[in-house]
Amino acid sequence: MIDITLEVNGVTKTLQVEPRRLLADVLREEFRLSGVHIGCAHGACGCCTVHLDGTPRLSCLTFAAQCDGASIRTVESIGGPNAEHMLQQAFKSEHGLQCGYCTPGFIMTLVPFVEEMVGQKRIPDDAEIREAMSGNICRCTGYHGIVAAVRKAVGTGLESGV
Repeated sequence: MIDITLEVNGVTKTLQVEPRRLLADVLREEFRLSGVHIGCAHGACGCCTVHLDGTPRLSCLTFAAQCDGASIRTVESIGGPNAEHMLQQAFKSEHGLQCGYCTPGFIMTLVPFVEEMVGQKRIPDDAEIREAMSGNICRCTGYHGIVAAVRKAVGTGLESGV
């Protein structure tokens, strides 16, 4: 066992973990964050995506020990309890989700992309959006609603000056 310190969604905790323990398991079990979904456990689906020091990472492929001293954000930190982030609202209005299992991973993957596009003051084309979400799999939607949601979220950000 080794001691690690993680800051997760603003809460700092020191804990003992086995060197082989995955970040996804630590987040779900030690921090009780159920938004970190395990879809494939092989890094193929994107359901477990979190932000590690600001960068989207697959928590099912990341050892918790690698994250000692890191700042981690999960979907629970986006948009508050009412899911008010512009991307979450766009997923709802544009039918970007059905069963919802993959949605946290898509949100965590696409929030930095949406923020980058708003910062550049431009609406990305469909090919750019599809490239940005290419590490995530949805078995329900057919992706059209997700692409529309990203486009709408960027538009909302541009209109509001976020």
